[in-house]
Amino acid sequence: MMNESFKALLLDEIEGTVQARVAELSPDALPAGDVLISVAYSSLNYKDGLALTGQGKIVRSYPMVPGIDLAGAVVESASPTFKPGDRVVLTGWGVGERHWGGYAQLARVRSEWLVPVPPGLSLRQAMTIGTAGLTAMLCVMALEERGLTPGDREVVVTGAAGGVGSVAVAILAKLGYNVTAVTGRAEAHAYLQSLGARQILDRSALAPSPRPLESERWGGAVDTVGGEPLAALLRSMAYGSGVAACGLAAESSLPTTVLPFILRGVSLIGIDSVMCPLPRRQAAWRRLARDLTPAALEQMTQVVTLQDLPALSREILQGRVRGRVVVDVNAS
Repeated sequence: MMNESFKALLLDEIEGTVQARVAELSPDALPAGDVLISVAYSSLNYKDGLALTGQGKIVRSYPMVPGIDLAGAVVESASPTFKPGDRVVLTGWGVGERHWGGYAQLARVRSEWLVPVPPGLSLRQAMTIGTAGLTAMLCVMALEERGLTPGDREVVVTGAAGGVGSVAVAILAKLGYNVTAVTGRAEAHAYLQSLGARQILDRSALAPSPRPLESERWGGAVDTVGGEPLAALLRSMAYGSGVAACGLAAESSLPTTVLPFILRGVSLIGIDSVMCPLPRRQAAWRRLARDLTPAALEQMTQVVTLQDLPALSREILQGRVRGRVVVDVNAS
């Protein structure tokens, strides 16, 4: 394989405009790393959409192979941790931003970025999970550590029809929580109910309010959007509850007061999956293999090719992509 060219989606910046093309590359072009991987699948995340459209300064240098996720089999390894044939998954660590990523049939990476695919998960399922699923599980783990347990109070997920939201709804439902899914897409209601949401709330319900506190409603929250919706959640969190914040699809600002924190003891917990330490990352992947059903994973998956990504990157930024987009890098 090392003597054969491979297919990749390559980004170049030409006269200030980012352009994407499917190219045939030599393995010699791959960046440094101690593990060579035959990539089977990648996925499309919001950050990938930013990279492919040239927004947000996600990519630091060109040419770049984007794709912040990948799953595949080890081909060559100079690391004692992995051997040829091992199934591995990679999310984060700046891959697809500063280091060539998963939108390619081959990837050379650092072994400390890799996690073994847990038994019971296929490579495709690992990429249905991907960065979005890892982030969702880190949110659930953080809320559990804050004291969240299944009970009568609702646990709310914003941006629920997106990648992180879909996985969060499915995990929480599987664990027995009373899940309320917030979405602005009426056509996604049946989909979210199929993942286990008991209630659907239109995002307009999380509108700005002059009141610093509302009636206590939410026992816990996974927020993927930030901005006014997050501020609205904070006003209605139950005493001693927590919000796991992991996104800014609405906006990065937070127009709130300190009252939820000092009068109700609410915790705002920041979740980062990019630089998440390896032991916690491994624990999250073990939980994902246990706490997601194959049916839920299949329900939220669509599979596309490298050629489909430029168009889909615009769709995901406009909030038009439902669930998880898995990229079969070997399909045409």
